[in-house]
Amino acid sequence: MTTTTSLLVIGAGPYALSTAALARQHGIETVVLGKPMGFWREHMPAGMFLRSGPDWHLDAAGVHTLEAFLEERAIAPTDVDPLPIGVFLDYVEWFQQAKGIEVHEDLVAHLDKPDGRFVAVLDGGDRVVADAVAAAPGIRHFASLPDWAVSVPPGRATHTCDLVRFEDLAGARVLIVGGRQSAYEWAALLAEHGAERIDLAHRHDVPRFDRVSWRFVDPLVEATMRVRGWWRDLPASERDAIARRFWEVGRLTLEWWLTPRLTSRSIRRWPGTEVVQFEETAGGELTVGLSNGERLTVDQVVFACGYRADVARVPYLEGILDQVRVADGFPVLDEAIGASLSGLYLPGFTATQDFGPFFGFVKGAPAAATLIVRDLLARA
Repeated sequence: MTTTTSLLVIGAGPYALSTAALARQHGIETVVLGKPMGFWREHMPAGMFLRSGPDWHLDAAGVHTLEAFLEERAIAPTDVDPLPIGVFLDYVEWFQQAKGIEVHEDLVAHLDKPDGRFVAVLDGGDRVVADAVAAAPGIRHFASLPDWAVSVPPGRATHTCDLVRFEDLAGARVLIVGGRQSAYEWAALLAEHGAERIDLAHRHDVPRFDRVSWRFVDPLVEATMRVRGWWRDLPASERDAIARRFWEVGRLTLEWWLTPRLTSRSIRRWPGTEVVQFEETAGGELTVGLSNGERLTVDQVVFACGYRADVARVPYLEGILDQVRVADGFPVLDEAIGASLSGLYLPGFTATQDFGPFFGFVKGAPAAATLIVRDLLARA
């Protein structure tokens, strides 16, 4: 079966749903393919808290916001501080229903543009033909691992995005490689689920834990929507200053609510270190050598090494990548988040190089939707 549409949205996370909602609001025929909030539901633990507040939402129209969702349910913002992932998922489900977004849980196996229109071939063999495509690939495609990860036996190592249930590691000795938010939150979760010992090894000092405000992002997002090409036209010194602010708030500072959860004696921190040796003994034990001379025997390794863009790792983009300009793994985008292949938009994490670090957060979703739909309407 072949379906024809004006806009095909690939993905059903925050950026995809935000774009689909605004496109439909402006009368653009839209088909959405993906698992609603699939990465969030399948690759984030149920006990996780978000780093954002109730002012971050998906609605470019500013109506169906997270604050409106909480108000409708008589939930005070102070009751969701910090914000549980489950509350945000409930909000997104409410948003999707309020906007009338139908999501088809079909996966795109192949995307091509053979004759002026895009053709998406689905896993089941059906096809969707579209004038434009907004693809928001989940960041699981971009999970970063150290070079030595390939030497870890299968089943004995995982990235944080693939470790969302901790019961099986009760009584285990776990090494977490990394020292930012996910590393320390996963350490807390592992301790709360009975891990015998959790070692955190990272090259930098132990971050500080404090309450921070993300309000400084608001004028940056507003400028992005108000001035075409705002980020790329900023002097390098100003872009660097903004990037440093994000680094200070998001990387050098971790959430205050982690502090009481990290007091367990099972958690040991090894700042200023990195893994320099790794081996599996004849008895099947994993032995890790740190740069400070410490040797650890572990049952499981968890990589909290973040994400690094590489659009070549998105399977369904393979058929069109030869038509997409790429720099350092990122697509080169125009002022409307459009790729060099006309009609293809790549919002979200893949847009952070050309639009700033705030496009790696939910906060940027309504702005991305605005830029894309504005461009689609101008082309009509």
